[in-house]
Amino acid sequence: MLIYFFIPFVMYFSGLLAFSLKRKHLLLMLLSLEFIVLSLYFLMYIYLSFFNYEVYFCMIFLTVSVCESALGLGILVSMMRSYGNDYFQTFNLLW
Repeated sequence: MLIYFFIPFVMYFSGLLAFSLKRKHLLLMLLSLEFIVLSLYFLMYIYLSFFNYEVYFCMIFLTVSVCESALGLGILVSMMRSYGNDYFQTFNLLW
């Protein structure tokens, strides 16, 4: 039963590691953020199903995470059209 809670924590910390190591490219940062959100959803689903609670909050969490990913994708497309790449070191406005 403890292994069910261990897997999402490993997923979460590996997503944080990928987020901190790939901080120069926006696409890789967005992918690691989605992996972190997926691990949090997995942990929340296990926790709520373990105690036989309603899982409607998981639906709200998924809705908010989809909105967050759509916003990130829109920012990525805007940066790609404006600057031609998603590499953070080429922007003088950010540093």
